[in-house]
Parts: sequence; structure tokens; C-alpha cells
Amino acid sequence: MAFRSTPHAAGQFDHDPGGTEGPRLGDAEPVTLAVMQALLGFTSERRRIRHAQAHLRHLFPYVPGRSGYNRRLRKAADLIAWVNRLLARDTSPRTDTAWVVDSTPVECGRSRETAKRSDLAGWAEYGYCASHSRYFWGLRPHLLCTLHGLPVAFALTGAKADERETLLGMLHAEPGFAGSRPGQTVIGDRQYYGRAFEHDLAAWGVQLPRPARKGEPSRAGSALFKPLRQIIESVNQTFKAQLDLERHQGRTPGGVMVRVLQRILALTSAIWHNHHTGQPVMRPLTAYDH
Repeated sequence: MAFRSTPHAAGQFDHDPGGTEGPRLGDAEPVTLAVMQALLGFTSERRRIRHAQAHLRHLFPYVPGRSGYNRRLRKAADLIAWVNRLLARDTSPRTDTAWVVDSTPVECGRSRETAKRSDLAGWAEYGYCASHSRYFWGLRPHLLCTLHGLPVAFALTGAKADERETLLGMLHAEPGFAGSRPGQTVIGDRQYYGRAFEHDLAAWGVQLPRPARKGEPSRAGSALFKPLRQIIESVNQTFKAQLDLERHQGRTPGGVMVRVLQRILALTSAIWHNHHTGQPVMRPLTAYDH
């Protein structure tokens, strides 16, 4: 799946059963709580709810229980994606002429029984992570981001999905943003190769410099790839180390998807805020994690 720009339907509320208090929870509140949960490092939703009930009553007079929060959050997935697009468009790094693309593994279970019985079976699958020399059972978030780390497009696939097809799918899901940017450069690793693939990207006006594969002649600009490739590795590390992506605790396709979107929106929100407050570096989350 990629970000979609369709806004979530408005006017959905949790109501007081007795009908005496009126609307208690709008669409924005669960999304705000989800972003705060990611930035503050709450991997346990029970702990997040206890913290909100104890310390955030002045901001959220009504805090749903765990099941209600999870249900509302899953329903808000389109809203989270739309808000992410809205904030990204209002942040100047999105206009950069160079972006980077990569995927990273996210485990969804380790035991054989989990792989057989999980609701994620059939989507999650066994794959290999060459960067860490390990096999895993799970999914791969694919991220297209600016050199400042601002997420531009996103997809969540099985562990063995072809990275080239996924990138093309991300571009097709957003037909306006790539075709209107002739000369856009997207920097990828050796897995983004192939004459037909590069021809398809050229039709979008996208150039894809990458390191040469074994047996290929040296490619122009290869000396620049390593430091630029480190940017996407650093962004992935931000998701995993600071935003606890690998501790998502999702058990269903919808649950995993919204938890990944939750963390992407948290990073986008921090970069958006840092940009509009004139911070010299846009991606640090230190000011938001305590």
C-alpha cells in the first residue's frame, strides 16, 4: 500500500451511551494519541492508555480503552496517510531534486507456529536481510524519502516482494508527484536494476543512479552513492531505534499497517515542526521523546 490523498470521512465520534455528554472523541484525537505514543516510546498500548488517563486528561477528556483505541486507530489509517501527505507537502525538503529509496525488514514473529497460525500468514513471509545477514519472517516497509529524511511515499509488502516493482507501484499510486517532476533523481542500491525498469522510470521523468552490480562497468557518480545511501540507512534506524518499529505488536494486516503509518506520521510531524520553527537539522526527535 502507498499513501493515498483521500481524506478520511469526518463526523465519526464515540458517544456517551446515555446520550447526556454529546460527542466525546473525534477522528483527530486517536491520531494525535498515536503520534504521541510513537514519539514518547510507548510500545505497550496498555501503558500508553494508563499514561494518557493519568496525565493527559486536560487535553483528552475521554480516553478509550485498549480495544476501543485499537478499533478507532485501524479505522483512521486513511486519515493518518492523508495527514502525512498534507504535512509533507507543507515542508520544503519535499521539493528536493534528489530522493533515496530502500526497504528494511520488520519481523512479525519467530516461531514456526506463529508463521502457520498468524492472521498475517500469506502476507508476511520468510525473507533474507543481506545488510544484517539474517533470515526473518515478516514484512518489508519500502520508503521513498528526501535527503532530510522526510517520507515521500511508502509501501508495506511481503519479505520477498520485488523492490523494483514496489517502487513503480509507489509511483503509480501517486501519478501526479513524479510525472510533474522531470529530472527527479532517486538513489537506490544494487537491487534497483534492469534496462526495462530504468526505461519505466525514465517515462516518469525519474533518473536512478545506483552502484554497479557484479560484472557491470563502473557507473557515473558511484563515489557519491555510499554517503547518500547512509542517509536512508539512518532513516531506517530512526524508525527502528527511536520509534520502535520492530516492536509494533501488530497481529493483523490492518493492525501492522496502521502501526507503521503511525510511526511514519510521527517522523513527518517532527520534520514538519522542525522546518517551520527554523531548526538547523530537521530529523532529530530528541525534543519530542520526553
